[in-house]
Amino acid sequence: MATTTPAQAEREALCDLFLEVGPDAPTLCAGWTTRDLAAHLVVRDRRPDAIAGEFLKPLAAHGEKVRRAEAARPWPELVERVRSGPPRWNPMALGPVDQLANSIEYFVHHEDVRRARPTWSVRALSPELEDALAGPLGRMGRILTRKAKVGIVLEPDGREPVRLRTGEPTVTIRGPIGELVLYVYGRKDVAKVTLDGDADAVERVRTAEFGV
Repeated sequence: MATTTPAQAEREALCDLFLEVGPDAPTLCAGWTTRDLAAHLVVRDRRPDAIAGEFLKPLAAHGEKVRRAEAARPWPELVERVRSGPPRWNPMALGPVDQLANSIEYFVHHEDVRRARPTWSVRALSPELEDALAGPLGRMGRILTRKAKVGIVLEPDGREPVRLRTGEPTVTIRGPIGELVLYVYGRKDVAKVTLDGDADAVERVRTAEFGV
């Protein structure tokens, strides 16, 4: 029996949730419904020419056109395209690359749908998923928190601290690994973490724009 990786498990769980809530449900991605988010994930898997539009302004119109075309598909078909994952020619179809590129991506977007609902709770994560989230967190966190002009240290429950940014004063952000991931990815309003440090520095972290 093939082993399901954390990235694959999060993809499957998100697709199941997509079908449960439907195409018009809210998400934590500003202005996006579940249909918009699903279309983004398909483009990310299948159209590198279009996903580049999220980072390169000259390609933005092309990327949005492709995403809207995906979003126009019947909902079950669109969800199945997310579930089936990247095609074989995409390096993300390879297990190690999928694990590195998609564990955090699908965890965060799974929570984008879960936590946009009226009632939700912090779920217990498997040790395998926690390990998959912890691996790239330091590298990505340094990029995601670049607008906070203070030192930042993450203290995940039961794990070694991770320094994201040098400098003084330093703010320490504590919580379960999944909550720390959500916080540095800009989901501050729903991430269950605590911040400790100089009051002014803490406020600068709270108000800084985090994310890609």
